[in-house]
Amino acid sequence: MPHFSGSNIGAMLTKEEGGMPCHNQQLNNVNSGQEHPMKQVRFANNNSSSSSSSSSVPAALSNSEPTDATKQTNIPDNLGPQLKLLPLNDQIRELQTIIRDKTTSRGDFVFCADRLIRLVVEEGLNQLPYSECTVTTPTGYKYEGVKFERGNCGVSIMRSGEAMEQGLRDCCRSIRIGKILIQSDEETQKAKVYYAKFPPDVYRRKVLLMYPILSTGNTVIEAVRVLIEHGVQPRHIILLSLFSTPHGAKSIIQEFPDITILTTEVHPVAPTHFGQRYFGTD
Repeated sequence: MPHFSGSNIGAMLTKEEGGMPCHNQQLNNVNSGQEHPMKQVRFANNNSSSSSSSSSVPAALSNSEPTDATKQTNIPDNLGPQLKLLPLNDQIRELQTIIRDKTTSRGDFVFCADRLIRLVVEEGLNQLPYSECTVTTPTGYKYEGVKFERGNCGVSIMRSGEAMEQGLRDCCRSIRIGKILIQSDEETQKAKVYYAKFPPDVYRRKVLLMYPILSTGNTVIEAVRVLIEHGVQPRHIILLSLFSTPHGAKSIIQEFPDITILTTEVHPVAPTHFGQRYFGTD
């Protein structure tokens, strides 16, 4: 018979199987007594770490300094902590590269766009409020975790924003999603609202506003105005995008200083062909 030491037996007896953490969270070992780790989101403004604690974003964020590999250029210095970037890594860079490449097939384009959307949506959900909870595992163990608070919804800006809806539903299958249709006048280039449909109690919800490409920012500004008309406070709006220009991000934050923008890249040249490539209308 194999020999088991006392420490091995103790480890086998205390090993917990089958326990799952609450929705959309990764927690450290509860028995270590350590608090839940801070969420890793890199500020666009490297000097904004001192102001992060007073940010109106529902969830706390870490202030870790970006390395040379994660820094992005062309980012305005006066946008503060309201503009947030996903931590840059080779996986995200590859997805960005494939999406921007004009030789990419539509199948590869959609596949990579969906992957990048999922990463943005997952981090967007981390900005929403959670509360502590205790659950019982199948073996009777009491697990101290967190639960996703109710009172959230998504709103997509048609048409390209609809590409992000499935990514949100994959993470929150019961979440309600509203829609806004905004088009620019051919002569004046002014954004005009043609359609808006929201949950009846949208004014009481945190809103994940979905729009993949921020170029001028005019469409998003008009969409936020519509949400404000329906009683939504700008500090309860988190804009999820894939790519943004410095001008687009600056225009939105100057108009609504309390809004939060979450994106993967800020660059003067945005892939404005995104909607046409994704839906095959190019």
